[in-house]
Amino acid sequence: MENFPQDIYTEPTPDADTLANLGPFTGMAGIWTGKRGLDINPKADGPEKQAFIEHMELQPIDAQTNGPQLFYGLRYHTRIVKPDDVETFHDQVGYWLWEPATGNIIQTLTIPRGQTAMATGKTTADATSFTLSAVRGSTVNGISSNPFLEHAFRTDAYTITVTKHPDGTWSYEQETTLTIPGKNRPFAHTDRNTLHKIGEPTPNPTALAALKEQQTSV
Repeated sequence: MENFPQDIYTEPTPDADTLANLGPFTGMAGIWTGKRGLDINPKADGPEKQAFIEHMELQPIDAQTNGPQLFYGLRYHTRIVKPDDVETFHDQVGYWLWEPATGNIIQTLTIPRGQTAMATGKTTADATSFTLSAVRGSTVNGISSNPFLEHAFRTDAYTITVTKHPDGTWSYEQETTLTIPGKNRPFAHTDRNTLHKIGEPTPNPTALAALKEQQTSV
């Protein structure tokens, strides 16, 4: 059980520089591409393997507080296409959040098929690999789907593992457990990719303001 403070109102004073306080997400901010992604998804005649190309942007946000709770994080958007195709194969937005006081990490995700989830985990600030998970029915790390998806491709669980590599790249492996009518066992829908940096992040608004103030005072 979480050990919450009695004072649930008083807010801390965060550091303005989010990039300096990302803990396990350090090195993930920026613009990335991955050209060797692999998706294994369900089809009527059996699993389909699909190669994909990914463009992902992760930008630092100003620190967020819930009373005494303090998060530093990244806002992200990923767009995925099939090789030699312009049509969006997958689109996803959300946040990666790090709570230094507890070691808690959160990934929120929303896709335009009418589904949203919040995955959680726990790690250390210097971790180079970490795992987050969400489960259907939970009120704190749950999954919510539109009625058709709940009927036809019910998502019972979601897990993602991120690994940061010495060469500056990072990769993810994720598994989404689906229950599909007429199938006698759950289907493991998997995705994986390795991301290579192609652009630097833009500092968060309070960090930019502090930098501007320093420059004008010189």
